Amino acid sequence: METETDVIVVGAGPTGLMLANELAAAGVGVTIADHRASRSPQSKAGNLHPRSCEILDQRRLLAPIAEHATARLPTGHFAGLPVPLDFSVLPTRHRYQLLVEQARVEEELEASLGRSGVAVDREHRLTALEQDSARVTATLDTPSGPRRVRCTYLVGCDGARSTVRELLGVAFPGLPGRTGMVAADVTLSRIPRGADERRRHIGARFRFGSRSAAMLHPLSGGTYRLLFPAPRQDVAKDAPVEPAEVREVLADVYGDEAELDRLLIASRFTDASRQAERYRVGRAFLAGDAAHIHLPTGGQGMNLGLQDAFALGWRLAAAVRGHASDHLLGSYETERHPVAARVLDNTRAQGELGRVTTAPMQAMRELFVELVRLPEANRHLAGMVSGIDIRYPAPDDRSAAHPLTGRRAPDLDLDTAEGPARLTRLLRPGRGLLVEFTVDEPHYGDAAQRWSDRVDHLVAAPVDPVDATALLIRPDGHIAWAVDSNENRGDTPDASLRQWFGTPESN
Repeated sequence: METETDVIVVGAGPTGLMLANELAAAGVGVTIADHRASRSPQSKAGNLHPRSCEILDQRRLLAPIAEHATARLPTGHFAGLPVPLDFSVLPTRHRYQLLVEQARVEEELEASLGRSGVAVDREHRLTALEQDSARVTATLDTPSGPRRVRCTYLVGCDGARSTVRELLGVAFPGLPGRTGMVAADVTLSRIPRGADERRRHIGARFRFGSRSAAMLHPLSGGTYRLLFPAPRQDVAKDAPVEPAEVREVLADVYGDEAELDRLLIASRFTDASRQAERYRVGRAFLAGDAAHIHLPTGGQGMNLGLQDAFALGWRLAAAVRGHASDHLLGSYETERHPVAARVLDNTRAQGELGRVTTAPMQAMRELFVELVRLPEANRHLAGMVSGIDIRYPAPDDRSAAHPLTGRRAPDLDLDTAEGPARLTRLLRPGRGLLVEFTVDEPHYGDAAQRWSDRVDHLVAAPVDPVDATALLIRPDGHIAWAVDSNENRGDTPDASLRQWFGTPESN
C-alpha cells in the first residue's frame, strides 16, 4: 500500500498531536502514525506552564483542556524548594500553571485533530525511511501489512527511544541516569494531611524520610501520583514496580499518615539528560522527547515538546506552500536547540539540589531557599521555568536588534476600527501580523500589501503603553521586527518580511 501526504508525523504524544493540529489548521496534508494501539493510560506529565497556556489559547485549544484541570496554581517550583516561584508577576494573561494530566491533553488534542478530518493511524510502526532532495519515503509496519508513505517532510515525535532519530543516525549525547525513579498512580486508604489540597504549592508536597524522599499529589478520580527514588537502585528500568516497593517508601516518608490501597499503574525512569546533536537532517526533523530528555523536575518536559511543535508547524506549512527558504527551516534548530539545552541545564541543577543525603548538599539546598526568597532571583527562575522569558536570537547582529525582537509578543488590548481586540487572538488564523500603533500616521501599509496572502496588517491604538510603534509578529507569536520611533522611517519591515515569510507574490 502506498499513500502520499505533505507531512508525516511519527508519534502521537502531546508533541506529535500538537504539530499535526498546527499543520491541519494551516491546510497542510498530514498523516500522523503511532506504534501504540491506544493512548497510554498513565500520564507522564501533569501540568501546563504559562507559555504553553498562551500558545494553546492562541489556537483555541486551551479552553477544552482547562476543563480537565484539577487546579490552577499561581506558582511553580524549583527543585521542590519550599519557597514557590511566583507566576503572578509574569507579563502574561496566564499567570498560573494548570494541573492537568497528559492523558487529558492528548485526548483534547486528538479530538481537535479529528474535527479537522485527521485520525491517528495506530499500530503503525516506522521501520525505514529514505529521502532525496524532493521527498521522504517512510515505510510503516501496520496490521494490514507494509505501508509506504511518500511525503515532503517527516517529523519524529516518537519519544526518548526515537526510531526516527536512530534511522537518521543522529547522535544523542548527554549524561546517563544516576538515580532510578518511580512514578506510581495509587489509591490510598489513609491520606496524609494536605495531600488532597489541590491548590497547595507543589514544592510543599516534597517530604523526606530517613532513607527516601517522595512527592504525593492528587490526580483525578480519587487517585494520587507518588514520585520517589527507587529504594533499590540496581533494579532494571523495565522491571515491574511492586506494591511492596510503594509501601516501603510510604512507610519511611509518611509513617502512619499514609496507607496504600491499590497500585494502579507505575513506571520507572531515571535522571538521564540527553539532547540530539541535530534537529534536522534534510527533510526530516526531530521534536519533543525525540530531541531531548531530562529529569521532569519543574514540570517542563511536555511544555517543551508542545512549544517545539508550535515553533515547527508554521515553518513546515510555509515550506509546503513554497514560501519558506532553507534558512527558515534551519532556524527551527537554531532557535529551539538552545532552549532545550537551557532546560537540561536547569533540570540537572534541580536534580543535584534534590540530593540531600549529605550535609554539604543539605547546606546548598538551604542556601538556595534563601536565594529564591529574593524577588529578583524568584522572578528569574519563574520566567525560566514558565517559558515566558524565552528570547530567540536575532538572525543578524543582536546588538542592532530592537529589545523586543525574538521575544513573545505581549497580549495587548487594542482599540481597532472594528472595536476592541486582543493581540494574540488576532494571531489565531496562524498568519503573520504587522501591527502599527501610530493610528494617525501609519507607514507600512505598502510593505504589508506585498505579503498580504500570508501576513495581516493592522493599525490600532494600544490601551496600555508599548515600547514600539510597530511590530512584525510571526505565526508562533514571537516578534520578528520592531521599531520604536516614527522618525526612523528607514527601518522598514521589508527585510524581515522576506526573511520570515518568503518572497512576495509581487515585488
